[in-house]
Amino acid sequence: MSESISDSILIARQPIFDKNLAVYAYELLFRSSMVNESGVNEFNGDNATTQVINNAFMEFGIEKVIGNKCAFINLTRSFITGEIPLPFRPDKIVLEVLEDIEVSDDVINGINELKQQGFTIALDDFIYREELKPLIEVASIIKIDILALTESELIEHVALLQNHDVELLAEKVETDEQYELCKTLGFQYYQGYFFCHPTLIDGKALPDNNLAVLRILNSLQNSNVTIDELELLIKQDVSLSFKLLRLLNSAAIALPRQIDTIHQGLVFLGLKSIKSWATVIAFSTLEPKSNALMTTALIRAKMGSELAHSFNCDKDTAFIAGLFSLLDAILKQPMTKILDSLPLGNDLRNALLLKTDTPLGKLLLFIVNYEQDDFEDIPPNTSISELNRAYLAALEWVGLTEKNI
Repeated sequence: MSESISDSILIARQPIFDKNLAVYAYELLFRSSMVNESGVNEFNGDNATTQVINNAFMEFGIEKVIGNKCAFINLTRSFITGEIPLPFRPDKIVLEVLEDIEVSDDVINGINELKQQGFTIALDDFIYREELKPLIEVASIIKIDILALTESELIEHVALLQNHDVELLAEKVETDEQYELCKTLGFQYYQGYFFCHPTLIDGKALPDNNLAVLRILNSLQNSNVTIDELELLIKQDVSLSFKLLRLLNSAAIALPRQIDTIHQGLVFLGLKSIKSWATVIAFSTLEPKSNALMTTALIRAKMGSELAHSFNCDKDTAFIAGLFSLLDAILKQPMTKILDSLPLGNDLRNALLLKTDTPLGKLLLFIVNYEQDDFEDIPPNTSISELNRAYLAALEWVGLTEKNI
């Protein structure tokens, strides 16, 4: 049976950060499938946007996609002018006016009407032009593609917009240097992949506390570890023990009785499950420079285990590959140096170096590309709906995990 139109549209999100590098919102990314599995040859902008809004709000549930954050949604002219009504309330929604929409009286009137309804208005990929002044007056957020401007042009844009009651969002921030410049210029929000491109500190050893965590993580992956050995290992770390006990007694686990010891938890949950949770909790103690790093790593890990069968990979190894894939960004060290301190099998090591000569490497690279809005290499034996289910399962699991660690 062929998939429905809604099943052929991918749902994804890209984080938007505030000045403290905390996630402020997610932009919902609208993309039709790269493979025609539903008999649809091409989507126009209105149809694609309509279908994905339906998916995000009605089929999947917007709370599963964005949690308690805001959602940025791109709008076509038809939505702005009211030809197609918006099916959601303005709470936690930012409407993006695309840069290629021609400014006209009906567009200006439509945006004003949406503003009066309570929607927050953002201007996307903004480059200053005189005819945009009416839109600037009604906008609350202006997104500037910093790669489209020289540094002097960027400074000039900021100076012009400081005379208006708007907040500035820097798009396509890819390096720490770009982030620091935008922060100096007074940008309130940031979007891009800069948090995954750390400034590496060559020549310095890993801090002792990080080495201790890495050794625990490595020991947790020992396939021959016994319950007694695992219990002793967990007890050696007070924070790990406390967080694991808190998790065991939470609604996320829903065990039939109160758990007072690690041994009881091991008996009830089993060795494999405890190893997985202990790995995640130990990983969280590395204290990344942004919570978004932890969230991204957890999503990669869960997606890896969900999609492992499509790449002929072991689920547990795929989980660890996703979880460890941002260690270089978290620890501000080259991945090769970290791996020297964390003995792993060749397949896992090569995958973490993004080598694609193994199924595990191909899986990890696919997940990294997916989160960066590149959907071209979807495995032929994986449907779009299956990919969406894996992604949403990861978001839901991460939400539960973050509440309990």
